[in-house]
Amino acid sequence: MALRQNPDLLSAQAQIAQARAGVSQAEAGRLPKITATVGVARTNDALSAFGMKLSQRQATFNDFGANQFSGPASLGVAPTNLNEPVWTNNFSTRLEAQLPLYTGGKLQGYRQQARALLLAAQSGDAAARQHIVARVLQAYDGVYTARAFQGVAAKAVEAAQSQVTTVDSLLKQGVVIPSDLLSAQVRLEDAKLQQEQAGNLEAQAMDALHVAMGLPLSENVELGPPVQVSLPAGSPQGWIGQALDSNPQIQALRQQLQAASGQVEVARSELYPQVGALARVDTADPSVGFRAHSYTIGAQLTWTVFDGGVVRQGVDQAVAKRLELQARLQSAENQLGMQIQDSYRKAQEAQNQIKTRELAVQQSAEAARIVSKRYANGIGTLVEVQRAQAQLDKARADLVLARNRINMQRAALRLALGQLTLDGLQPVVASATAADAASAMQAQPTSTSAHP
Repeated sequence: MALRQNPDLLSAQAQIAQARAGVSQAEAGRLPKITATVGVARTNDALSAFGMKLSQRQATFNDFGANQFSGPASLGVAPTNLNEPVWTNNFSTRLEAQLPLYTGGKLQGYRQQARALLLAAQSGDAAARQHIVARVLQAYDGVYTARAFQGVAAKAVEAAQSQVTTVDSLLKQGVVIPSDLLSAQVRLEDAKLQQEQAGNLEAQAMDALHVAMGLPLSENVELGPPVQVSLPAGSPQGWIGQALDSNPQIQALRQQLQAASGQVEVARSELYPQVGALARVDTADPSVGFRAHSYTIGAQLTWTVFDGGVVRQGVDQAVAKRLELQARLQSAENQLGMQIQDSYRKAQEAQNQIKTRELAVQQSAEAARIVSKRYANGIGTLVEVQRAQAQLDKARADLVLARNRINMQRAALRLALGQLTLDGLQPVVASATAADAASAMQAQPTSTSAHP
């Protein structure tokens, strides 16, 4: 659902559409440019009026004042028709085609830049899709982790309530002092607060899931089974090479570098002459029509001889931009290798912690049971009981975090490799999920029980 309607992904797809349009635009630059122009004018300006008549093929000797010529003596007479023409109308049309013949590499640079930007946008879309998978996974697993914390908090509340009951009974027997009861009640309220905070964590994770899927927060979402991220095939040594070849963000940076090279070619093209050809047909008529026709063909060479260094500075700027992208790419490649190694080590560390955390829960539960019995028999103190219970709560929470950390670090590893897809997520067996961890926590005994 997120891959269909997440706004970030829609934005990435819009960038691809822009890049495709840029490629088409760059390709079209090699084709002739044809323009059609239609105009109408009315004037009594001497030069313009005579020019219109010439274009209309209607100029006569009378326009030069032939009717006022009476011999050599009239050579000094200013012709009225030429100098003070009547209002003249002209309806003109023009069809012109221009074709670039040589651009100094500008069109080739534009095409290289546009194609590279399209590939960069496509790589960016692939990266966006995988980041969306990561966001959904983080929120989805976060809901189950929060529910597991709620299970831990529920056990803490249960144990704290049991302590209050025990202390109250002992107080009535005169075995303990009133401050012990107050301390137990404070512990109970603190456990209830932690339970409320765990509920808020679940709500927060569920809100994040709605946002990642592009859904309104008010819409009900039923979660499927918990999932586990599998380790990719291979070893850390081979993963780095795979990541450099397949990580979409690295691919996008490489394509941006190619686009920067195209921009350098575009900037350098201004150092060379620009040659183009044109063909044109014009018509002119005193009324609406196409009476008189004229045709023009030609070619033009333009070369900027001196511009004060503007073009050179533009080239230097484009080259510096390319160097910047080269440095960014090298840095990203170096960081990618470090990220892969770090994610793998942390995932393995979390995996190795699971057994330790499970044993810690068992040990803490047994310790809490023994200390509670000692306190009930008047041997221990309430401080010892609460310390043991706090240690048990922490052990349970650490177990939940270790399970969540395995998924998140494996997801980070797959994301770095460019392999975070739905194929890498599977429903997990009963003993390996945060949800089952919560169930196991709820099955844990209180501080007076024997075994976890």
